[in-house]
Amino acid sequence: MTKIRMYCTAVCPYCSRAEMLLKSKGVMDIQKIRVDLDSTQREEMLRNTGRRTVPQIYLGETHVGGFDELAALEHAGKLDTLLAG
Repeated sequence: MTKIRMYCTAVCPYCSRAEMLLKSKGVMDIQKIRVDLDSTQREEMLRNTGRRTVPQIYLGETHVGGFDELAALEHAGKLDTLLAG
């Protein structure tokens, strides 16, 4: 299965929804990078994604965006393929 990396905060409802969606697909190992605890991680997220909002989700080396983009991939039937690597 593809390695999942997610920039997130503790109180973000979209982060929780993204995690629930991924877990419903069988993903149990999500590397969560808490940008609310470490400002250098937030700067890294902004530099890598060009976005300030969380979550920012990577499936392997592919940046898919936030929860809306992740849900759109699921709705289009493409998420399983990306998760399989």
